[in-house]
Amino acid sequence: MRMSAVLLSAAVLVTGCNGTDEAAGPPPTTVARPTTPAPPPTPSPTPTQRKLKPGAKGEDVKALQRRLKELNYDPGKVDGKYGTSTQLAVWAFQAVNGMKQKGTLDKPFWEALASPEQPEPMAKKREKDRVDVDLKRQYLVLYKDGRPRLITHISSGSGEYYCAKDRGAKVPRCRYATTGTGDFRTGRRASGWETSPLGRLYNPIYFNGGIAFHGALDVPRYPASHGCVRLPMHIAEYFPDLLGTNVPVHVRRPK
Repeated sequence: MRMSAVLLSAAVLVTGCNGTDEAAGPPPTTVARPTTPAPPPTPSPTPTQRKLKPGAKGEDVKALQRRLKELNYDPGKVDGKYGTSTQLAVWAFQAVNGMKQKGTLDKPFWEALASPEQPEPMAKKREKDRVDVDLKRQYLVLYKDGRPRLITHISSGSGEYYCAKDRGAKVPRCRYATTGTGDFRTGRRASGWETSPLGRLYNPIYFNGGIAFHGALDVPRYPASHGCVRLPMHIAEYFPDLLGTNVPVHVRRPK
């Protein structure tokens, strides 16, 4: 609802509540007492004024979700509920705009949402169709025809030391859970859940050996994977439709 419409409806409401129900005016000898002017109506909270946090519901949450979609951040269904999918989209937006990733959305966030920054390219070579992955800020950008088609939060390699058996191996191999930087291309993919030695991957698309983009039930704000790039499940559902085979992937850790 636009502010002008809110003010108009609020003004009409105040007028109706303060009106009188007298059939005739006071007798001529009666002196009318001066009335105290009604206070101006208080504007209803709007998406640019109200503080929002996970669990919030209402039209302002819908406005937030619609705006994120306009900017190619996918908050899931526009349902007026500030749930996990919306929170993941907010994290991605905050990362791209150099903001602290937090749940409560206040004035600086709304200002950034009104005048957002564009994601910085990860490589000098900027193919029209590509994926850029920012490991420092934990987001990726999928480009189609030279423009961002999707910007999403991710969770990459945690950096922790672990040991596990590779496929066909008899003894475990130990290594650090890292997502390597470099320039790659998408290759093998699978539909639905694929079970690997390190866990289950949903709709994986591999781009660097055993490292893949894939959906995961847990995509925290920090790096937490064994090296793959985790995606929110609602995005992993259609991510393979957007990303073909042999598409460039640039993975960087900017300073």
